[in-house]
Formats: sequence, structure tokens, C-alpha cells
Amino acid sequence: MSLEVGLRHRQGAFALDLAFDSPGGLVALFGPSGSGKTTVVRAIAGLLRAEQARIVVDGQVLVDSAARVFLPPHRRRIGYVFQEPRLLPHLSVRQNLDYGGWFAPRGARVSAAEFARLVELLDIGPLLSRHPGRLSGGERQRVAIGRALLSSPQLLLMDEPLSQIDENRKNEILPYIERMRDEVRVPIVYVSHALDEVVRLAGRLVCIQDGRLLACGPTGEVLTRTDLPMFAQRADAGAVLEARVLAHDEAYALSRLACAGGELWVPRLPAPPGGTVRLWVRAQDVMLALELPQGISALNHLQGEVLALGDSGLGTVMVRLDCGGTPLLARVTRLSAERLRLRVGLRLQALIKSVSFPLAGAAAGAL
Repeated sequence: MSLEVGLRHRQGAFALDLAFDSPGGLVALFGPSGSGKTTVVRAIAGLLRAEQARIVVDGQVLVDSAARVFLPPHRRRIGYVFQEPRLLPHLSVRQNLDYGGWFAPRGARVSAAEFARLVELLDIGPLLSRHPGRLSGGERQRVAIGRALLSSPQLLLMDEPLSQIDENRKNEILPYIERMRDEVRVPIVYVSHALDEVVRLAGRLVCIQDGRLLACGPTGEVLTRTDLPMFAQRADAGAVLEARVLAHDEAYALSRLACAGGELWVPRLPAPPGGTVRLWVRAQDVMLALELPQGISALNHLQGEVLALGDSGLGTVMVRLDCGGTPLLARVTRLSAERLRLRVGLRLQALIKSVSFPLAGAAAGAL
């Protein structure tokens, strides 16, 4: 499923002017509050009629202001998950789910078997007889996701669906969104200003600031650009590594992984051998060396080539490396950069301690 979006719109002093595309999967709209993310998804859904727009979903033109085309919202086959679950309080969970099914076209309504599979996927079977008032925030949001999917959408919009949920509940619901992304395979536009959600979920990243497009591309590439202060100057700046689980060492509570740049040892992961995981590697946890040192505690070393250098603030330099085709970031002091004579094209070793990988920073799924 392809998505093409081009928008120009003004609301008071705020002006939105951007264009991006996505080949499918989960694309994240990322940026600070007030940057225009919700305006974009409202325009895609047809809840906002932009002054100038062209929106195409899988070849179907939803909006083309130049050609005076505007498909009304109820004909767009788009599911929408809001920040608030917006469940009908007087209906049970099953009835709320059934309500979503009424919006599916007659020929596309899910069967009883498909309904049961979705209920199992979101783990809401035990909740079917309850009413929304007796659910936790995470449970309500899972039901809202199920309701949106039962409308048989061609595209699912999720507007900061976890922003009203505390950290523990958020960590509970993220695996369900991953499973939905990988198993249901409905294309998703996911709005967030939380970097951990983007790292874990998005295959493609669209960065917006003050109504303008800053970057658009694969998540791993965009996050490691040294010319984007919104990432390079963050204290938690880093890179996403995709890796395959080779084996687990139970004696040392470690997992051995293979990535494009080599092998890695990380704290024991729940993923089975052969499974894929995403790893978040913080730039501040990567050390650089011209040669592989001996007698050190760091278990991981990847050979890389310097692709770019950028100012990351506070007297530090952000170094973008290519490690076997995988981008990696390292933050070093300007003094270290001068002593190593860092320059584009220089080959060196990137050293990463196993304990630097936070357990919550690894998640199942592919980029």
C-alpha cells in the first residue's frame, strides 16, 4: 500500500506546507507538540479540508484540490485511533467492537473466525463482557484499536494513542501494536513525539517541525543524520540496529546476535533463536578506536567508516558511521575528535559494552 500526501493549509498564524510518501508498513509522523502532526492525519481522514491538498492511498485519490476531488470521510475506509479511546460507555466491549464492524463495507466485514483472531491478537477475550468503565487505560486503548480494525480499513491512523497512558501501561500495549503491524498488515500512520515508540515501531519516519518537513526516509537512516538538531543534539541520540538472534547463553544471561556489521552480545532477550530484534544504541555508549584494543571489558566491536561529522552541542561531536551497511552514531568530545583526527572516510572500531543495551530498548520485529 502506497501513501502520497501533499498539504498546504493555514490556521491563524500556523502554516502547514509539506509533502511526503510511504510505500506501506508503519510510518511515524514525529515532531514536537504543535508541529502539525495531528493536522496531517485529520486531513488524511477527511476531518479537515485543507486549502491545497493531494492525498492518494494505494492509487485511490482521496483529495485533489486542483481537480476539485474530495472524498467524504465515510467513503475513505480509514480507521482512526485517537489519544482518548472514545469507547461508548453504555456498551460492553463486544458491543463496542461490533459497532466498529458496522462501518465496514458489506463485502469486507470480518467473519466470526477473523473476529476471534483479532480478539486473540489483542488479548481482549477476557474483557468482552465488561464495560469501558471497568477497564484500565491500556485495555481501553486495545479495544479502541480492535474497533478500528473491525471497520476493515485500508489505512489505520493512530494519533498519539499512548500519550494518555503511563509508562508501565505503555510498555504493556506496545507489543500488541507490534503484533498488529506484523500480522494484520494494515498500513499505519502513527503520530508520536516519543522517540522510544518511533524506534520500536516505525519502518519509515517523517519528521515535522513548525509545519514543515525536515526529513523523510527509513527510520534508521533519519535517526542517524547529524544535520538534524532534533536528533543529534538529544541526550539520548542514537541508532537503531536490526539483528538476528543466534543463540542464548544461559550461564551468563546473554544473547548472541548477528547484525550487518558483525556479532553482538547483549543482555538475555526473550526472542527465540532465529527471531529478529531491534536494538537502540545510544551515541554516548559508543567508544571509538583507530585499532581494536586488547584486554578491555567491552564485548562488542564493529568495524565502521566515518560518513559524517556534526556538532552535537556542549563541546561534543556526533560521528555517523557505516558499519557493514548499518548506520551507527557515536558522540565524542571535540578533543577526542582532534586526537583521533576524525574525518570522512576514516575506518575505525566502534566499541559497545553489553550492559549499554537497555532491556527495554530491544523489541521484536523488522525494520
